[in-house]
Amino acid sequence: MLLFYDVDPSDVRKQSGSYEEAFVEHEKRYLLDKDKVFRWRGALTQIASLSGWHLQDGHEAETIRSIIQEILSQLDNKYLFVALYPVGVKTRMKDINSLLCVGANDVRMVGILGMGGMGKTTITKAIYNKFYLHFEGRCFLGNVRETSKQHGLVYLQKQLLSKTLRIGNIEVSSVDRGIVMIPERLRHKRVLVIVGDVDQPKQLNALAGSRDWFGLGSRIIITTRDEQLLTNLQVDGIYRAKQMGDSESLELFSWHAFRNKYPAVGYMGISKSVVAYSSGLPLALEVLGSFLFNRSMKEWDCALEKLKRIPHDKVQEKLKISFDALSDNTYKDIFLDISCFFIGMDKSYVVQILNGCDFFAEIGISVLIERCLLTVDERNKLMMHDLLRDMGREIVRENDPKEPGKRSRLWLDEEVIDILTLCKGMEGVEGLALKLPRSEVNFNTKAFINMGRMRLLQLDYAQLTGDYKYLSKELRWLRWHRFPLKSMPNNFYPRKIVAIDLRYSNLREVWKDPKLLNKLEVLNLSHSHDLTRTPNFSRLPNLKKFILKDCTSLFEVH
Repeated sequence: MLLFYDVDPSDVRKQSGSYEEAFVEHEKRYLLDKDKVFRWRGALTQIASLSGWHLQDGHEAETIRSIIQEILSQLDNKYLFVALYPVGVKTRMKDINSLLCVGANDVRMVGILGMGGMGKTTITKAIYNKFYLHFEGRCFLGNVRETSKQHGLVYLQKQLLSKTLRIGNIEVSSVDRGIVMIPERLRHKRVLVIVGDVDQPKQLNALAGSRDWFGLGSRIIITTRDEQLLTNLQVDGIYRAKQMGDSESLELFSWHAFRNKYPAVGYMGISKSVVAYSSGLPLALEVLGSFLFNRSMKEWDCALEKLKRIPHDKVQEKLKISFDALSDNTYKDIFLDISCFFIGMDKSYVVQILNGCDFFAEIGISVLIERCLLTVDERNKLMMHDLLRDMGREIVRENDPKEPGKRSRLWLDEEVIDILTLCKGMEGVEGLALKLPRSEVNFNTKAFINMGRMRLLQLDYAQLTGDYKYLSKELRWLRWHRFPLKSMPNNFYPRKIVAIDLRYSNLREVWKDPKLLNKLEVLNLSHSHDLTRTPNFSRLPNLKKFILKDCTSLFEVH
C-alpha cells in the first residue's frame, strides 16, 4: 500500500521541490559515495511510478476508510461459511457479478431463481463474503420462508435494521411500522441485503418493497423458487441457477463420497451412475455422496437400485417444499399428472387433455414454470428435472406404499401388470400407463371394473379381452399404440374423451356404429396400415386435429 501524504507524487518522482533541496544536501554529505545518492533517487522514482493514494488538503477520514477497505478486501476475509467443498461456486459468481455491477452509483435488485437444492444459498453466501466490505451496512437474511413462519415478519424487519445499522434491540411494533422504518433508516445508506428463500409477496413487501428504501450504491439480492415474485418486484436482472455439468458433478460427489477430487479405484463406474441419477443437482450430489461415504460396493449397488424406486428422504424433503407451496389443488394435480405421464409431450396437446379434466391447464402450467417445477423446451415439449419427476411420483407412492392398486396414478410396468392381472385396481386410480415392448400380455377388461374414476389410460402393445363396458366412462385421454382390434367396440363409449392416440393400430374402421363424442379434440391414427376409411366427422363436432400419417390403405373419407 502506497500513500502520498501531503506531498505531490511528481515531486517524489522528479525529486523536485523540497526533495530537490534535500538531495542537494545529501550530495554534499556523501561526496565520496555518489552511487548511494543515485540509488536513492532511482528508488524514489520507481516508488512514485506505483499507484497509490494521494492525500492532500484534508479528506483524511475518507482516505483512511478507503485504505482500510482495500486492505480488508485483500485479506482472506470470510464472514459466512459457504460450503465444505465449494465446487463451481466461483464460476457462477462471475455470472452474477455482471448483474450486480457493485460500485455503480445506483440501487439494484437482482433475483437468483431456481428449484430447491440448486445451490442458491451457497452462491449468495459467497457473494456476500466477496462484497460485504464495500458497503456501509449489510445483512444476510438466509431462510425467510421458514423464519417468517416461526417468528413472524416483524422479527425479520428487526434483524434487517439491527444488522445494517449495527444497533441492538431496535423496537419495531408492527409490520406496517417496519415498512416505514426501513426506508427512514436506510434510504441514505449504501447497503448489501440478501433476502433468501422468499416464497410470499408479503415477505418482500415487508423487507425490500422498493429501491427507494435504500441508498445509492445499494445491492439487494433475492433468492426464490417463484419467478412471479421477482417479476412483481421488477428486479433489474434474474440469474437462473444452473445444473452442474458432468465434471463438476463428479468432483462434488467425489469430495463427499471419497474425500477426494476423484472416485476411489474401482468406484468410477458406479459413481458416474449416481452422478447421472442426480442430474446436476448439488443437493443430491452432497446428500448421496455423504450417505455412501465409507460403504462397501454391495451397499452402493443396493442403494442405487433403491434410488430408482424411492428417492432419498433428505432430497425428497427439500424438493417437496415447492410442491407443498402450491396453494391450488389443481396445480398439484397437473404437476402429478405430468410427472407420471406427460414428460416429453407437446405442451399444447397436454393442455387440451388437462383442460378436459377441468384443470385450467394454461394458468396451471404457467405457475409450475414460474415455480421452477416445470420447463418447456424449444420444441414446445414439457420437461422436468429427473429428481422433480421422482419427487412427484414419490408423493403418489407415499399415499399407499404397500398397495399400489389404491394409488391415484400408476406408471411402473411391473406394478401395472400385477394390478391388471390380479384385478387389484381400486376406485382411487385416476391414471394408468403401461408401455410394453411387444404385444404378448393379455388382460381381461374386468380388471378395470373398480377403476371408475380413471381419466388417463395408456396401454401400449397390450391385449384386452372381454366386455369394454368395464372401462372408465371418465376417460379424457386414451393412448393405445398397436391397438389390437379391427374397430372400436360398440359398448366402449367414453363420452368425456378429449384425445385418442391409436398409432400403429390394427383398425380397419374406427367405429362401425359411430358414437357422438362432443369433447374429442385430437384423434391420431397414424401408421394404421389396415385403416380403409375415416370416421364419420359429423359425430365428432369439436375435432381439431386428425392425424392420418402413413395410413397406406385409406380410400374412403367421410
